[in-house]
Amino acid sequence: MRKKMTRSSGNVFIDLGFDPAEAAVLQMRSNLMSDLRLYIEKHKLTQMEAAKRLGISQSRVSDLVRGKWDKFSLEMLITLEARLGRTIRVEFAA
Repeated sequence: MRKKMTRSSGNVFIDLGFDPAEAAVLQMRSNLMSDLRLYIEKHKLTQMEAAKRLGISQSRVSDLVRGKWDKFSLEMLITLEARLGRTIRVEFAA
């Protein structure tokens, strides 16, 4: 039996049926959360150490590392990146 495959648009949220504008924001949030989790992992930070660096509670770090993206706005994720000394740049594709 042969299964039908559908080519991805490059944004899983569009593929799931989200409006393109909402899908773009969801993709950015997902990317930032992933980046923050990788930072914590790379620097071998405990949740308490990460909380101090990010200026949030340990329970919020727990939400972050568990991927609870619905608990973080795009603005908050950008703020957390800035607290680590990082700059976020948005690029537009034609």
